[in-house]
Amino acid sequence: MKATTLLKKDHAVVKKLFRAYEKADKSDATAQKKAIFDQIAAELDVHMKVEEEILYPALKKESDQDGVDKLLEAHEEHGVVKTLLAQLAKMKPGDETFDAKVAVVIESVEHHVGEEEEEMFPDADETLGLKKLQELGERIEHRKSELFAAR
Repeated sequence: MKATTLLKKDHAVVKKLFRAYEKADKSDATAQKKAIFDQIAAELDVHMKVEEEILYPALKKESDQDGVDKLLEAHEEHGVVKTLLAQLAKMKPGDETFDAKVAVVIESVEHHVGEEEEEMFPDADETLGLKKLQELGERIEHRKSELFAAR
């Protein structure tokens, strides 16, 4: 499977988890919210790692300065999400700022996903081509398996 297709599937999984969290939030089901948040954090952690280890370096080699700037921005957006996830990992869903921090994670990730799917992935499809994207997809699938197995 193409790397961009695989990563879009990851995006869909995380968006579904976001909606589940928001529904749990309304019912104030603290244990359920924690379980959903833990899934969100695991999915995002693995997803960001494979992008940073595999896709972004491949794109950087083939990108012009505008493309490199987009990759740097994407990497910084990952940093913001990682910081928030680390803070949330030390908190409980009943903590005063937990839901607010999760809301910022959701907003940040949805913004990031929009940029990737509308700009970066189409650029990757054009720049890298089908064969390279399929090769990267295989590497991403393998690495994701390793990362989830190590959890």
